[in-house]
Amino acid sequence: MQDNRHHPFRDSHQDREAATHIPDTPQTRAPSYALAFADEDFLCRPELRPVRLQLELLKPEMLMNEAGIDSTIVLFGGARIPAPANKDSARTETLADLSKYYDEARRFAQLMTERSLKSGGTEDVIVTGGGPGVMEAGNRGALDAGGKSIGLNIVLPHEQAPNEYVTPDLCFNFHYFAIRKMHFLMRASAVCVFPGGFGTLDEMFEALTLIQTGRMARVPFLLFGQSFWEKIINWEALSDAGTISAEDLDLFRFVETAEEAIAALDNWDGKGEKRGLIPGR
Repeated sequence: MQDNRHHPFRDSHQDREAATHIPDTPQTRAPSYALAFADEDFLCRPELRPVRLQLELLKPEMLMNEAGIDSTIVLFGGARIPAPANKDSARTETLADLSKYYDEARRFAQLMTERSLKSGGTEDVIVTGGGPGVMEAGNRGALDAGGKSIGLNIVLPHEQAPNEYVTPDLCFNFHYFAIRKMHFLMRASAVCVFPGGFGTLDEMFEALTLIQTGRMARVPFLLFGQSFWEKIINWEALSDAGTISAEDLDLFRFVETAEEAIAALDNWDGKGEKRGLIPGR
């Protein structure tokens, strides 16, 4: 047997395997006898919530580090927005009209991934929620360019399976929305928000709040579809009421096309100084 001074103890995999070959007795069948780290019922107990939170933070972090992901471009947007080829199946005329943003998201992701690949493919990697609609378009555009992309899926009561364009080794699944949101922003060098519903609004306002309060670096923040956003949110009313400062309206910009978005990224004041959530906060 090889002497390994750095790892003198038995490997956890070895003991987990060995535990499957023990004699079958009332004692070994008892739940208390199962190895704690291999006991799914134990890990799902309410008291283990802090451990589960830690695991959901660690697993994607470790795998993205191993994949060399240095920074990301975040794409938020509606799961119900169809590809233009399928817009006749949209539940409303407005959703059908918004299908143009599927193409813009796909084109934007393709162009940004092509640019990323020229410098090694580890910077500005596209990350989406991994689902359908705008998320699918983002992952699809990255694949069109021959690059990788990240999908941060979450277990929901209905639908929700990762779209087929996410890079398999960078496709993650979450139980906790809070940890998923952290992974969206920890490496973010830019945030791009397309039309969407409650989930998109939640992600957009949380990211804006983090920037507004200095808990996150002031990365480029783009909203695709000015008419949509100004119709559903009276931004000026927030400023006029004093519930936000007038300068808070400068935290984001409106764009319409992939090319316009890239130009905005390239001309953003302070771009490249910092990114993502500020360490230690």
